[in-house]
Amino acid sequence: MRSMEFKMERPGLLHEGDEITVTEGVLPSNYYYTIDPSLAMSGNIPFRERLKSRSGKVISVIQNERGFYVTAEFDE
Repeated sequence: MRSMEFKMERPGLLHEGDEITVTEGVLPSNYYYTIDPSLAMSGNIPFRERLKSRSGKVISVIQNERGFYVTAEFDE
């Protein structure tokens, strides 16, 4: 299992236990991932740490002073 953190801008879009799919985006030296349909976005991921699976499950949604953060697990 691989865990990845995503930033969510508004509360209530995702909940613990939700099944998700992600879309991969490419930058000149990194990848980034977006939970479909544009619910949350990952930080930049180096090429060597590319996500192999495109579906996963939300394991936690946390609110802190910087916003809402979603942690998801993927089978790898």
